[in-house]
Amino acid sequence: MAPLQLIVLDMAGTTVRDLHEVEACFAQAAAATGLRASPERILAVQGQAKRAVFELLWQEQLGAAGANLLPVRVEDSYREFRDILEAHYRTQEVVPTEGCLELFAFLKSQNIRIVLTTGFYRAVTDIILGRLGWDVGLDGQRRGNTQSIIDLSITSDEVAEGRPAPLMIQRAMQVFGITDLQHVWNVGDTPSDLESGRRAGCARSLGLTNGTHTREQLAPYPNDGLFDSLVELTRHLQAQLALV
Repeated sequence: MAPLQLIVLDMAGTTVRDLHEVEACFAQAAAATGLRASPERILAVQGQAKRAVFELLWQEQLGAAGANLLPVRVEDSYREFRDILEAHYRTQEVVPTEGCLELFAFLKSQNIRIVLTTGFYRAVTDIILGRLGWDVGLDGQRRGNTQSIIDLSITSDEVAEGRPAPLMIQRAMQVFGITDLQHVWNVGDTPSDLESGRRAGCARSLGLTNGTHTREQLAPYPNDGLFDSLVELTRHLQAQLALV
């Protein structure tokens, strides 16, 4: 195994506990703005940039005949979603997932860069980072230092296209001057997370089954391993690094 230099981790459902709250916020915004979206359809697009998801679902509902209404409908739904989501993260409990902080500490001890990526936009991501205290030590570009908990935060609105496109992973590599994908692992809890790692060409694109998707739901998608939690992933990493 090539030495691991960079690990890219999703936020909601992977490093930040999500008991389907994001789906509930999305469903609430959809219902309030007249968008028909079943729980199954919402789950299927978890992990993707949220504005792009509203555009996709409104296109499906309006069809070609309603193309002229699309921009307004998307903007209305997305604005409603932002209000609901930001209120949620400002007022409700925000906690790391099981084993997350232990994983961060282990990665730091090994000088492995920790990058958090997300389908969220910057404003709500900063709320979450602040509630967790993970923003301490980050500069204006959300890049950390040797004392910060994470090394970098990248959001879907900071790249040309969110997941499943690989652009956030590629941005992280550029920031740290890493050119060999054999030194990069990608971890997430949704099919789009796994797909972004596969498209990027990461050495490993790994799934977590204690987030928004179960093992049975993730298993059909190409992956390099599924883990019950970040606790199990840390043990796996420790074993792998012991062999190097």
